[in-house]
Amino acid sequence: MRALVLCSGGIDSSTCLALAVDKYGKDNVVALSMSYGQKHKKEIESAEKICKYYGVELYKLDLKKIFQYSNCSLLENSTESIPKETYAKQLEKTHSQPVSTYVPFRNGLFLSSAASFALSKDCDVIYYGAHADDAAGNAYPDCSEAFNNAMNTAIYEGSGKKLKIEAPFIKENKAGVVKKGLELKVPYELTWSCYEGKDEPCLKCGTCIDRMKAFELNGTVDPLLKNSIN
Repeated sequence: MRALVLCSGGIDSSTCLALAVDKYGKDNVVALSMSYGQKHKKEIESAEKICKYYGVELYKLDLKKIFQYSNCSLLENSTESIPKETYAKQLEKTHSQPVSTYVPFRNGLFLSSAASFALSKDCDVIYYGAHADDAAGNAYPDCSEAFNNAMNTAIYEGSGKKLKIEAPFIKENKAGVVKKGLELKVPYELTWSCYEGKDEPCLKCGTCIDRMKAFELNGTVDPLLKNSIN
């Protein structure tokens, strides 16, 4: 069995990578990172660090042109600012529509592209880090269990029943992801989640807030924040 891991350099994908390496061994795992016109390169840099740590080969795919007409606030061509509040507060304003940092059908595009790549690399399974917190309230609809099941069926059938999707955290919250990662000793100090590309996490965007809370619920401090706290 060979696995392809969608690696963005964040907590979720890095934990997926650790799971895949633990299950299949690093020689049977490859990683794929996507550029999509995001405002900064921190997540790509983190993906490189994580893959180097695990000794896994990282491939890169540029999908920037596909999102050139989107005004998603994560993208470099956007006129929108990244919200500095929880996803719950954002959803109150959007009336349960996707938040402004939702990149249109990004996971669908990522998984479809990854399927073609995975088949070319003789992989049997694609790992990606969708989890329940991101799907909650329809913030990121392409992280939901229903979406995952539909994509899994499409990719399985479309690949001649050779390839499937594994989303190990689809029913877990962020704290559950971190719990598993701590058990696997994932080097979270190498990861990056913040939507801003500065030297330090902003601690105010939705993903920063979720990340801090996830570590707190596991009775520990995010290693990215330990130096600023001490």
